[in-house]
Amino acid sequence: MPVYEYLCPANGETVTVVHSMNERVSTWGELCALAGRDPGTTPANAPVEKLLFAPGICTPVGDSKLKELGFTKLVRRDHGVYENVTRTDKEARYMVAGNKSTLPDLKSRITD
Repeated sequence: MPVYEYLCPANGETVTVVHSMNERVSTWGELCALAGRDPGTTPANAPVEKLLFAPGICTPVGDSKLKELGFTKLVRRDHGVYENVTRTDKEARYMVAGNKSTLPDLKSRITD
């Protein structure tokens, strides 16, 4: 669901909420109910304004970055066969179902 920011001119507060695109929020009381907060001394019928803001953008990460961060990425190549595209020198290139020797070396990747 989308994230929205609203400003209440009556008290100058900005509140961030998540709700469906079909839902309309026009008063401080409605906004506080959505946010799960107490309206305080501001009248519940005080109008609010929806603000425009830049949303967070998620960009794809390459295999080398995933490897650098300690992740393992397996790509299906055949039925029961996966290529470990983030493998280290100690790991097998292909992981075959049922063959434990081809599993990624997760113990060396997981640290405290």
